[in-house]
Amino acid sequence: MATLTRVSTYQCHKLSLVNHRLPELSSTLVTTATSSSYVSFPNKNKKFSRFSVLAMADLNINTVLVTGAGGRTGSIVYKKLKERSEKYTARGLVRTEESKQKICGADDVYIGDIRNTESLVPAIQGIDALVILTSAVPKMKPGFDPTKGGRPEFYFEDGANPEQVDWIGQKNQIDAAKAAGVKQIVLVGSMGGTNPNHPLNSLGNGNILIWKRKAEQYLADSGIPYTIIRAGGLQDKEGGIRELLVGKDDELLQTETKTVARADVAEVCIQALQYEEAKFKAFDLASKPEGTGTPTKDFKALFAQITTRF
Repeated sequence: MATLTRVSTYQCHKLSLVNHRLPELSSTLVTTATSSSYVSFPNKNKKFSRFSVLAMADLNINTVLVTGAGGRTGSIVYKKLKERSEKYTARGLVRTEESKQKICGADDVYIGDIRNTESLVPAIQGIDALVILTSAVPKMKPGFDPTKGGRPEFYFEDGANPEQVDWIGQKNQIDAAKAAGVKQIVLVGSMGGTNPNHPLNSLGNGNILIWKRKAEQYLADSGIPYTIIRAGGLQDKEGGIRELLVGKDDELLQTETKTVARADVAEVCIQALQYEEAKFKAFDLASKPEGTGTPTKDFKALFAQITTRF
């Protein structure tokens, strides 16, 4: 009995190289159906059949959707996925055509409104994993003059407050992903959610961390394998040159190491897709200052440190 396994067009090209090198596998049958292919390996010769299946496993390519792909962190995740096309097929979701053009998006960048579940379906259909980087963004009220002292005031645009974006919008994404059979969701939030009186909650009276926390709990209760990353203060700095720190319950906020580069957050998002140790985990993320500690390279070990499910 032959074994049918679905592979991508790229994988079929790689498998043709395997067949070229191993004439004994010349009976391999490749049939194409739309953009996917099915490869049948006869089981008469178990040695070669096992080799071929292992080769196919190594060539597995996952389709990953990044929502909020036009944002400062989301655009980094999207770019990193595009650079690793041997492992991932990247998709992005943005809110406007302007955002799509900003990241040079082609047909793999969709325009949708996370507050409208139906508009998410085209982007989510057929993906393996979802990385959520959408967030409400407070805007400074006009007229603030720093030379006069005082503090600036903030507001959220109509229809884009934290309840609508960080709660309803993220809930819609989780529901749509679950309906589509997505295998994993990575959600990026913020540290500070254990404190209802955190200063971020007062911005525009939006209670943004409270709504984020509610969405995180919804994801943890969804049954979908998840990774919840609660990032510290985000910095626009080079990634990969600092030792990353993981914690729980905002304990890192009580230390001097409570910031992290956006590029490092983006890398952790992608690494979380590769290791079982990252699934069903929620953690705070920060880093040591540049030049101290050892830059994090072993992400499996980093995720293995985490014991908290929420």
